[in-house]
Amino acid sequence: MGPIRIDTVDLVVPVKPLAAAKSRLRGAADHGVGDPEAHARLALALALDTVAAARAARRVRRLLVITSDPRVAAEVAAAGVPVAPDMPGGGLNPALERGEQLLRDNDPSAAVGALQADLPALRPAELDAAIEMAAAVFAAGPMRRAYCADADGEGTTLLVCAPGSALEPRFGTGSAEHHERSGAYPLPGDWPGLRRDVDTGEDLRRATGLGVGSHTRGVLTSCARH
Repeated sequence: MGPIRIDTVDLVVPVKPLAAAKSRLRGAADHGVGDPEAHARLALALALDTVAAARAARRVRRLLVITSDPRVAAEVAAAGVPVAPDMPGGGLNPALERGEQLLRDNDPSAAVGALQADLPALRPAELDAAIEMAAAVFAAGPMRRAYCADADGEGTTLLVCAPGSALEPRFGTGSAEHHERSGAYPLPGDWPGLRRDVDTGEDLRRATGLGVGSHTRGVLTSCARH
């Protein structure tokens, strides 16, 4: 297969049910109390800021959120983003494969990617730069998949595949290594917001230091007042 040129990517963003999402962040939105509603507001805010940044990226043509949470679905749909239901008990990688298939059903020639939903400090320009670098990798050949590792170098925040290639998501523990071993190219750019996923209170503090989006900022501001 020769070089492939892409200008834009269609992205899948998977969002877990809020009650089950980000368990290690519980208490971060209410001074350690761990109120379920406060936690749900924070988990939702992280996702909404991620989606907002992705929508603003020039290199993202279409965005699809996969979720089985009705609250997430309503908020995302209200923002004008298409939503598809997750399959019960399917897990993250099957959800991404489902999203990939739905996007490719609409346009079989699309370049498709997966973006994690916990990137509240993501900047649209960072996402554009990562997609542009992936496009350069695909154009040079023969690599057909590329990924961005998280700040710790162990997880994956973004995975992109070229038209005609499968996404082959391998998210989970040690996903960066799994993606590289499966043939994906590790994107080396300096994108602090794209690499700063939020799993713990320390991650959230570091993301806040970079500057988080309005939804997460609003939740944290409300927390500080109480």
